[in-house]
Amino acid sequence: MTINNSARICTVVCEQHACDLPQAITRAAEVADITELRLDCLIDVSPDRVFEACADLLQRAARPVIVTLRSPEEGGRQTIERSRRLEFWRSEIRRLMSFKEVFVDIEADIIRDLSGQEELSGAIDWRRVICSYHDFAGMPAEVSRIYDDLAATPAGILKIAARADDATDCIPIFRLLERARGEGREMIAIAMDAAGIATRILGPSMGAFLTYGSLGSGPATAPGQVSARELSELYRIREINSKTPVFSLLGNPVSHSISPHIHNAAFSSRGINAVYFPSEVHNAGEFIRRMVHPRSKEVGWNLRGLSVTAPHKSSVMQQLDWIEPAAKEIGAVNTIVVAEDALLGYNTDSEAFMAPLQRVLGPLIDVSCAIIGAGGAACTALWSFQRAGAQATLFARDPEAAGPLAQRFGVDCRALPEASFEGFEVVVNATPLGTIGEHQNEPVVLAAQLRGVRLVYDLVYNPTETLLLQEAARAGCACMGGLEMLVLQAAAQFKLWTGEDAPLSVMREAATLALDRQQQTYRQQSQLRI
Repeated sequence: MTINNSARICTVVCEQHACDLPQAITRAAEVADITELRLDCLIDVSPDRVFEACADLLQRAARPVIVTLRSPEEGGRQTIERSRRLEFWRSEIRRLMSFKEVFVDIEADIIRDLSGQEELSGAIDWRRVICSYHDFAGMPAEVSRIYDDLAATPAGILKIAARADDATDCIPIFRLLERARGEGREMIAIAMDAAGIATRILGPSMGAFLTYGSLGSGPATAPGQVSARELSELYRIREINSKTPVFSLLGNPVSHSISPHIHNAAFSSRGINAVYFPSEVHNAGEFIRRMVHPRSKEVGWNLRGLSVTAPHKSSVMQQLDWIEPAAKEIGAVNTIVVAEDALLGYNTDSEAFMAPLQRVLGPLIDVSCAIIGAGGAACTALWSFQRAGAQATLFARDPEAAGPLAQRFGVDCRALPEASFEGFEVVVNATPLGTIGEHQNEPVVLAAQLRGVRLVYDLVYNPTETLLLQEAARAGCACMGGLEMLVLQAAAQFKLWTGEDAPLSVMREAATLALDRQQQTYRQQSQLRI
């Protein structure tokens, strides 16, 4: 059965001062279908005076509004005692219900008290009441019982939001949506934090009443929120239905990845109704068994393929039904194709790694190449260089730990600290050092160590000008970043998944724009910390 998607995006307004509410609600209405007004965020208006402060706003609101006064146990920004919250709803719910486009979000214990008062209960339009439960500690084991408790109230809409530690925590949330749909109930179900992003993007296509997106400026009101604009424009959630092909990035961490920008732009350019998003996974085997493999998955999504990144490129191989020979030799899979009832593994990294190099240097036969690192990227570089006839040497901070990799490919392994790369034509950084964030200012090697090197190739792509490339430029070396490799490996994935040639120029542009935005955001956050 195809589920029609009437996706609603809700953006939360959580302002401390009532004077800031009009502008915030106006901004929210520009990007979302519904605005949630968090009264517990206000610090200059007491609960008994809040209706007067907001009545005019509710009257003039361009979009439907959800009014909530969250308890501190469920994420409220202030400690407002239960008695005061109950009194607020007793005194104000009639007036709130007088606005036809206003919903209210109330915890189950308060709703039970309100529904027990006959003179009040009859004045409430229960179809516009959301009965909510939040758990910021994790996904509760008894989530089905919690659903039963909420469903026992007269509320027309049920809401359960719980923190996800792993992408597999999305499974109980999807099951709740399936149950509610089968019972004819309206439901909002969200797995919070980065690992739960699938529920925010796919929830509406599975029958969720709405999904939440942040305004995109300031802190999100719940962990893992995507901006409302990204939900609409990047993930195109209004076009997703139960038959939409789903693709995902399997790794940990993955929230920083720009791959969703690259792949979703490619799908849009080709007119393909498909969606790609990150999945933060700790146990790749469990994820593939429970959410991916056609013979065992517990989710009814139309998953058609995966990108695989660190630290799972090797561990996923034992979960696959077939692996291409090159990927077997490399010992890493970065692409999975779901083909009927089987999982097929490929490696698109090698050709993507070599193409930019060969474009600049031509054939690499007998070219002396130094590889810094001992992980999956170093493994791909070693295999690629040997296949091209280059002379490779491995450099690592811990040569003993890198020994097995060096032995496997029959290459020399040297200690990185104080190393000199004199005599090498190419130096490749296959470590995460220099990546934007906590590793950005960690030097790989210094300019003095790079004197005489022809080309320095940094597989880090964010930032575009890494500390290593700055050192390489000081040493007079030609420089190459990792962005082109990222785009080329994604283009090969696109071909494997769709059978169509990838729109390379579109993918490059999307990658560049996404990087520019990320780096701008990082600079702004760094300035705020200072």
